[in-house]
Amino acid sequence: MKSDVPPLAPSQSRLPHDLVRTLLAVVDEGTFDAAAAALHLTPSAVSQRIKALEQRTGRVLLTRTKPVRVTESGQVVVRFGRQLAQLEGDARSALGLDTGDAPPRLAIAVNADSLATWFVPALGRLDQTPGEPGVTFDVRREDEAHTTALLRDGEVMAAVTSTPEPVAGCSVRALGRMRYLPVATAEFVDTWLRGDPAELLPRAPVVFFDRRDQLQEAFARELTGGMAGADGPRHWIPSSDGYAEAVCTGLGWGLLPEAQAQPRLRDGTLRRIVPGLSRDVPLFWQQWRLDSPALAVVAEAVAAEAAEQLHR
Repeated sequence: MKSDVPPLAPSQSRLPHDLVRTLLAVVDEGTFDAAAAALHLTPSAVSQRIKALEQRTGRVLLTRTKPVRVTESGQVVVRFGRQLAQLEGDARSALGLDTGDAPPRLAIAVNADSLATWFVPALGRLDQTPGEPGVTFDVRREDEAHTTALLRDGEVMAAVTSTPEPVAGCSVRALGRMRYLPVATAEFVDTWLRGDPAELLPRAPVVFFDRRDQLQEAFARELTGGMAGADGPRHWIPSSDGYAEAVCTGLGWGLLPEAQAQPRLRDGTLRRIVPGLSRDVPLFWQQWRLDSPALAVVAEAVAAEAAEQLHR
């Protein structure tokens, strides 16, 4: 099938950096007006640049909603722009040139439970020497099963994910397994779970993180041999610390990361529902295949912390 897009002359097929940077600004800011303010341009000038870039590529790159949405073709250009900006920043830093007012920024997608337990200490391993360029972090919170979508559309350069299959253009390394313990308060257990947990757990109140959270459902089905899921009254608490607090106040049973559960088990706040039974989620580090010193240093820090905090 022939393409409806006429071929471009060699000079037209190039992607001018100023147009690509304008696209990144619109995506980051969410609207043409906000991007114009950030770039010190008029909204009309920003719109003209985006139209020029779309003419260059022969593709629609953005849908003009509020906030804007990136098309599949736009994701390719956004990913290219972020990689180019990272490489340029690394090169300027290596040459001792002025990198601008702000140090290099790394966008990383991380699941909420990793953020609440081991990931931030990993960033603390980095040497941020006063007077040196350093690096800043733009961490995006997302479910571990969905962080790769942010990699794919170019919003982040790296991600903690439960997906071992590499996103196109990315490398993968295993970090370890995050262990979750099924817990509830002693009062909750006495009220709802006196007897066989496999029979009683599916009907007991349960706490979920959000609508994407499948841990409790999977655990209940494992416990019941696939006969029943977590079918009791449901609460949704979309905060890692808030989730733990909800379980500790007796709203329902839930699966807590081992690092959050153990102190509460030791002081008697919580009790394990089924002693000896837990659920592990394998985590991986995916990142763009870029020869970026900053990204490489962060990857090593993350892997080192994960080796100490996660299960093999």
